[in-house]
Amino acid sequence: MKNLNVIHLNGLRAVEVAGRLGSLQAAADELGVTIGAVSQQIIKTERQLGRTLFTRTPRGLVASEFADRFLPRLQAGFEILDQAVGAARKRDEGILTISVAPVFAARWLVARLDRFARHHPDIQLRIDATTRLVSMETSDVDIGIRVGRGDWPGVHAELLLAQEVFPVCSPGMARQLAKPEDILNFPAVIDGHSMFSWETWFREAGLSGRTMGERHVFNEASICLDAAIAGQGPMLAWQTLAGDSLIEGRLVAPFKIRARSGFGHYFVTAPDRRETATVRAFKAWVRAEIAESMKRIDAL
Repeated sequence: MKNLNVIHLNGLRAVEVAGRLGSLQAAADELGVTIGAVSQQIIKTERQLGRTLFTRTPRGLVASEFADRFLPRLQAGFEILDQAVGAARKRDEGILTISVAPVFAARWLVARLDRFARHHPDIQLRIDATTRLVSMETSDVDIGIRVGRGDWPGVHAELLLAQEVFPVCSPGMARQLAKPEDILNFPAVIDGHSMFSWETWFREAGLSGRTMGERHVFNEASICLDAAIAGQGPMLAWQTLAGDSLIEGRLVAPFKIRARSGFGHYFVTAPDRRETATVRAFKAWVRAEIAESMKRIDAL
């Protein structure tokens, strides 16, 4: 490839685009530079080649007789380069990397992964369980599930489930709760990192402004749930956190009252990345599993 040592690839690229589009303006737009920059690159390349490539006319660029022979080979070369770069950047669509909060992974997702594998045996999942807001643009994460208001910058957010909160407790404690105000007699298990407070549910239950004691404060919702299961106090939980424990009878939601927290579970993806068939399959499966979970919780 000694011939490429005596000519700049940027110049060849400018020639290829200008020849293909037939216009300095169109070439400048595709390359993201000024018309003057494209023109200078072409002139420099003509000097390096010792050949005239284009004649400038009011109607645009007219290729020389030499350029008519040169451009097809140049365009074919850049097409091969483009395919090579595309292949290098292409993701293995048989592997799906998912970013989720540890509590969602532990309390909802992991228990269902065998069902996903049965439906999609050709897809291998990689779970990145983290509370960090992973960059969807620069990381290898294909899709995330986050809880919030859906207004994160730099991502496309798609609502999966509006978050509802409600008290849960052990079956023994539930037998002592005949009406909502009875819960004020018990000290609560508190999630110190929660995005909402008991007042969110108190307003819905007609107890706004009331308070209750605190039994324990933890920095992880999953530990709070275990404390509630152990009978240490009621916890303010939400569907994906407590759903399986409710269905299995380890916890009880003593009242039918649920309150919207103002947050939701969202799928998040890179805004400019093509949605693969693998991502679509995962989203459809999660939606179906969520719908089935909510149906079973509602029937309790």
